Amino acid sequence: MQEWLRLSLLLCTFGFLKEIRPSEPFFTEFLIGPWKNFTEEQVNRDVFPVATYSYAAQLIIVFLVTDFLKYKPLIIVLGLSGIVVWSLLPWTESLLAVQISGVFYGTCMATEVAYFTYIYAKVEKKHFSKVTSHTRAALLSGRFLAGSSGQLLTHMQWMDYRDLNYITMGAQILATVWTLFLPSVRTSVYFHRKASVASIAKTNSISNIFYSSEHELVTQREKRNLLLVFWVPFKRAYTNRNVLLGSFWLIFGFCGYLQVISYIQILWTMINVEKIPMWNGAVEAGMTLLGALSALGAGYIHSSLLTNRRYIVLLSSVAIINGLAIFLGAYIENLFVSYAAYLVFGVFYSFAGTVASAEIAKHLEDDSFGLVFGFNTFLSLVLQTILTVTVVNGVELTIFYQFYNYASYFVGLGIAYLVVFFMTLCSSNNKFALN
Repeated sequence: MQEWLRLSLLLCTFGFLKEIRPSEPFFTEFLIGPWKNFTEEQVNRDVFPVATYSYAAQLIIVFLVTDFLKYKPLIIVLGLSGIVVWSLLPWTESLLAVQISGVFYGTCMATEVAYFTYIYAKVEKKHFSKVTSHTRAALLSGRFLAGSSGQLLTHMQWMDYRDLNYITMGAQILATVWTLFLPSVRTSVYFHRKASVASIAKTNSISNIFYSSEHELVTQREKRNLLLVFWVPFKRAYTNRNVLLGSFWLIFGFCGYLQVISYIQILWTMINVEKIPMWNGAVEAGMTLLGALSALGAGYIHSSLLTNRRYIVLLSSVAIINGLAIFLGAYIENLFVSYAAYLVFGVFYSFAGTVASAEIAKHLEDDSFGLVFGFNTFLSLVLQTILTVTVVNGVELTIFYQFYNYASYFVGLGIAYLVVFFMTLCSSNNKFALN
């Protein structure tokens, strides 16, 4: 077996195992059930925001140290933090313990950057598209199995919501053990590569300051100016209009997406006043499958049908459709209508997110993929933190009005892209047109 394929299979196995979390679609039901007896208000304001704040606080640190530590240690931390989360949830009862689990859940999400970028530091660039598709397929397969199995086990009353946590914890233990089989990374994208520093320094005509010999160790002055290694690709990326436009949509779109998926279970619980059986797991499994199909379609459409202006219209249309879906899912107050609206939202977001990511990747220079997408994710989390502080913990809106705000947020994003589209049409010198 070729080395790149072996590495891909090893990483895919870890990704598949860590996504087997059948308890997640029913997390709110578990917290408000007899095992915890929290109120919906406590879950909304005291539990869920903790993970948001933790994720945002840790991501920038993880992003800076992942490359320096050569990826594998952070992947191990990802697995260990998952074990901590699902060790606390089934066997503790206090609100504080659940909030601590939220802190470690933020660690899980933050350290995923190591998982997503490990393979790019380990295999040749010609295999990037293949290993990317492999790892995404593994993640989606794990999520689909988790959602469908969780729904089956609870619907057939073979397990309750608390019991699902044991399966989740077992999967996290297996995933963590599997990380030990991942080969260590000897080089990295930004650190531990003297040639990279030399190349960038020479490009900027300051090699006499930053680099003295191709075989010498990096001097203390070079270390102090290592930010140059990040700044050059960063500047090149964000001065490209195509990258900037795609990044803007991903930053705001991902922020809104995180808010919706974080609080949707509370909305469903509040809608379900008749206490009929919940189908959260089936809905999550369905969204995973349909999202994967929409992502495949997005790849084809982006490569063959989209012009620059059609691309802007597509992003605008998806944002507006998602806003309307969110509004209807909260306003009609019917559980199955809300489920359907959530499916529409997830499928369209997956479609547009794939298109925007592909557009960015197409215009990026070498070795800046992780930098750009990491920075975009960080900005999304900063924005999500602001939304959480204001909408959830600040103004303290009801869950229905929270979702009305999220709907307005996406409609506003769509209108912003419509404005950009009309600017491309009306500008006589094509000043705002994309390259």
